[in-house]
Amino acid sequence: MKKFLFLTALVFTCCLAYAQSDDKLLKEARTAIEASNARYGDLALKNDGSILTCYTDDACLFPPGAPPVCGKGNLAKFFKDGPQVHVKFTIQHLYGDGKGFVTEESFYEMTDLQGNKVDDGKVVIVWKKTNAGWKMHRDMFSSNHPAKP
Repeated sequence: MKKFLFLTALVFTCCLAYAQSDDKLLKEARTAIEASNARYGDLALKNDGSILTCYTDDACLFPPGAPPVCGKGNLAKFFKDGPQVHVKFTIQHLYGDGKGFVTEESFYEMTDLQGNKVDDGKVVIVWKKTNAGWKMHRDMFSSNHPAKP
């Protein structure tokens, strides 16, 4: 009986340590993702391609009402001369173990340069851990409003 209790306690301790390790990794990923989200709009406003630093080399963007946009060259074309807006992301959920990939569910709000609300919607992003840190690997977004004709 003592052996059984000891083994049970040992297994429980190992599982708890593993779960805490994953939790720590996920918290670290969240911190990096929040920082990337905070600078995303500023990078887009520069219109100099610096926004591409947020994406993996083989990233794909899935804009509403359009085919996927994959690879840095195509992403550069997509973002070139984009709208002059500020964007704020609010993470709702973050899934994953924080080791290689993490999935983010967020809401976004766009405002024009005067602070007037232009749009709001939701995003699902698959983040990939790279040698350069956490980068967007798949990025899908859509407005909460019908498309304007």
